[in-house]
Amino acid sequence: MSKSALITGITGQDGAYLAKLLLEKGYQVHGMHRRTSTDSRERLTDIVDQIQLHHGDLLDELSILRLLEKTEATEVYNLAAQSFVPISWEEPVHTADVTALGVTRLLEAIRQVNPQIKMYQASSSEMFGKVQETPQTETTPFWPRSPYGVAKVYGYWITVNYRESYDMFVCNGILFNHESPLRGKEFVTRKITDAVARIKLGVQTQLSLGNLDAYRDWGFAGDYVNAMWLMLQQETADDYVISTGEQHSVREFCDIAFASVGLKTEDHVVTDPRFFRPAEVNTLLGDSSKAQSKLGWQRKVDFQQLVAMMVEADLQRVEQEIQTQG
Repeated sequence: MSKSALITGITGQDGAYLAKLLLEKGYQVHGMHRRTSTDSRERLTDIVDQIQLHHGDLLDELSILRLLEKTEATEVYNLAAQSFVPISWEEPVHTADVTALGVTRLLEAIRQVNPQIKMYQASSSEMFGKVQETPQTETTPFWPRSPYGVAKVYGYWITVNYRESYDMFVCNGILFNHESPLRGKEFVTRKITDAVARIKLGVQTQLSLGNLDAYRDWGFAGDYVNAMWLMLQQETADDYVISTGEQHSVREFCDIAFASVGLKTEDHVVTDPRFFRPAEVNTLLGDSSKAQSKLGWQRKVDFQQLVAMMVEADLQRVEQEIQTQG
């Protein structure tokens, strides 16, 4: 009998990569997504006929409970959240309700339906915020610098609390920034590669960004979803930092992306104060030694390969747009 997995937030970047991974491993894959007026399944186009999609919402515990009963999932991956940091200042209450309390609703539904279900909680390097030590590990104190980061800290600790209170197999993956060609255009990395493609192909002239000197630990989302799966295959539940152990600035990301198409950052990028955060996170750098030693996890795509992959995908996308419009 094949395993059954439920992925909340399956229509997002991580959900799409994770769904493909689980299908390759022989799982029955169920995905929960919110009912919207537009089709949000574009990232799932090549596998949509191999998975089962269900409407549900982390704001509605009853919908989660019914979905757990219906799917008989043995593993749950909670990737759903209001995950765009800048929006969390504009919608702090909504961010808290989904990204923080939504985790409690899911944990409580699991506890009521079947406490033997294993759960992965998508925690975030944004919890470290104003970093207290470098690099950041599983024992580094949290100091979040956004409503999103604060909500993720709550989600982290309520997961730990349910594990310790009810002996449930629930894990936190503290994932540092992870990108791919499936990343949303609102995120800075994809904003950069999309603009590089448009500038190269003559449909855009400049790119407006915020803090070019913010440093991040960037990896490939396809590598990181493998770590999620590995966490739920262990004998005991635990929490893990997933990162590359390298950091690069937004400026360096720009330089590599523009150089890959024969252009220069300084000719096209302008700094716009509107894109600065009210409270900046200036540097993040993770230490994934624990995941490497205990899970056997390793990244396969390095930083240069990641940037090149994203630029190439956006060049193809924009070329298709131009052809369609023409």
